[in-house]
Amino acid sequence: MSDNVKIAKPAVDPDHIEKMGAFTTEGGQIDRARMERKLVWKLDLRFSILIVVYILNYIDRNNASAARLKGFEADLKLKGNEYPTLLSILYVGYILMQVPSNMLLQKTGRPSLYLPVCVIIWGGISALTAVTHNFVGALLTRFFLGFVEAAFFPGAVYLLSRWYTKKELGLRTAILFCGSLISNSFGPAMAAGILGTMEGKRGIRAWRWLFIIEGSLTMFIAFIAMAMLPDFPENSRRGFSDAELTLAQLRMAEDVGEKDSDETTTAGAALIATVTDIKVWVMSLSLTSMVISLSFNQFFPTLTKTLGYSNIVTLLLCAPPFAWATLCAFANARHSDYSQERYWHIVGPLCGGIVGFIIAMSTRVLAARYVSLFLMASSYAGFVVFYAWISNSFPRPAMKRAISIAFINAFSQLGNVSGAYIFPSAWGPTYEKSYGICIACFVFCIAGLTLHRFMLSRLNRQLEAQDNQGGIEPDNLRKPAIAMPYGFRYVL
Repeated sequence: MSDNVKIAKPAVDPDHIEKMGAFTTEGGQIDRARMERKLVWKLDLRFSILIVVYILNYIDRNNASAARLKGFEADLKLKGNEYPTLLSILYVGYILMQVPSNMLLQKTGRPSLYLPVCVIIWGGISALTAVTHNFVGALLTRFFLGFVEAAFFPGAVYLLSRWYTKKELGLRTAILFCGSLISNSFGPAMAAGILGTMEGKRGIRAWRWLFIIEGSLTMFIAFIAMAMLPDFPENSRRGFSDAELTLAQLRMAEDVGEKDSDETTTAGAALIATVTDIKVWVMSLSLTSMVISLSFNQFFPTLTKTLGYSNIVTLLLCAPPFAWATLCAFANARHSDYSQERYWHIVGPLCGGIVGFIIAMSTRVLAARYVSLFLMASSYAGFVVFYAWISNSFPRPAMKRAISIAFINAFSQLGNVSGAYIFPSAWGPTYEKSYGICIACFVFCIAGLTLHRFMLSRLNRQLEAQDNQGGIEPDNLRKPAIAMPYGFRYVL
């Protein structure tokens, strides 16, 4: 047998787990499968609060679009590009804070406190939008709203990646992101109810009530999240037995072949490793171009308004396309996890979105234009799988994964900044130029994804060649690009 050392998967210690109350069979054997099902079920239950928070995250972020239909622009005396500036300024703060926030999250090790506190703060800032009376006041609230919201999504994705294996992560990321899609379905309906019934109550305009009610609801849910969310597998205590925590750490070690920890990786080293990794930049540019195309979401009530219905009916018509998109995202992510394939599960929905843009820019037929909104919205199914691919592409060390998720997501928000300007009113009601930009950006994104898949495929061939040579020599190091344990392969 070769003297080369292979990194084997950790084994379960039956005596240790049995002493801590693990499930056992009648013969005294550890029932690992039963115990793991219970753990995953418990995780799914506790992380479900993230979906609710993410729904409110997008409602608070996009409620300006609904408020626009009920006097928001007129009351604040907005003119020229001031409204799209209010939309884009949110993403300036969002970009600035994401990487520092995820680094802080990893360092503190207390996501159960860190994330809910950020939610409470942004709920308060969103509610304060109701007291603004001019462009500057609204601009400041939008900037700081993005600054604090930056903590949530990359932090939530990173937290999920610390508990779920790569075969489970895609579906859970999709379920989390479904919160965004549900908000696009539920948010306009909620806004329609508030805007339709609260006008003039206590002498306050309905659009101001919209910010007050939705911001207050966010703060209330944050306190529930504080009680439900776990910390990381190595330091969580509330709601888990010692055996479950041991199994949780074991699952993550088995998933890649080594412990999911950062004892030897400093934040500075992980940051340098992130910004010098070409894969990070390819994914950042690809996601940015995708986000530019998906910026139609910021103007969805405006695009739906081109169908010719009243404001309330327009808001209600926004719901079905995103309800459909939610189903598509769930099914797409589930199949992606089952098949352990990412590329085609991203490219497919983007191609459907391109078809939707083409229909919207080439016909004035009412039914066809509404169908095009369904196709546009369903392209979010690819966006969801993209985030699972980020975690799969940068599995270790944990600090680098945290920074990579935040960096790619933050960089991509440049797409939201620029996307706020690609649907000007002057281009309506057909918005042919806007849809043309969306098509071009989706094509660029697909090209970037193709390059990323090629790079991962090449790394997998190198890893296979090294494994066939007998593993890792104990006194040697692999090149950083392929420094992965024996048997590891990137998901394509």
